[in-house]
Amino acid sequence: MTQQHLIAPSPGLVQQWCDIALAASGMFEGIMQFATLAAQWGADQELEACCEWFVREWTDVETADALRAARRPKPPSLKEQALDLLDKAEDPSWDINDFSIVRRALEQLDD
Repeated sequence: MTQQHLIAPSPGLVQQWCDIALAASGMFEGIMQFATLAAQWGADQELEACCEWFVREWTDVETADALRAARRPKPPSLKEQALDLLDKAEDPSWDINDFSIVRRALEQLDD
């Protein structure tokens, strides 16, 4: 028995993905970008449906928010990256890229 799923992107969203894919440097790269965007969108829809179910049937909003944060972590900010690098500043494995992150973070600070 085949189950029908109601999760489907809007035509406008599909058009955005097509525009991004068509701007890619090659056909394979465009298809990869389209597929990645579609997979990310579908996974986000599923995560939101699960979080809504958790809140409705089983737990509280804070737990659902913790699940969402764990499954869709935000990349560290430039400040967080710089602070992490300073924590290991005495480590001899530092390279020039590490210094550039710290420089960019410091340049963003007001005088």
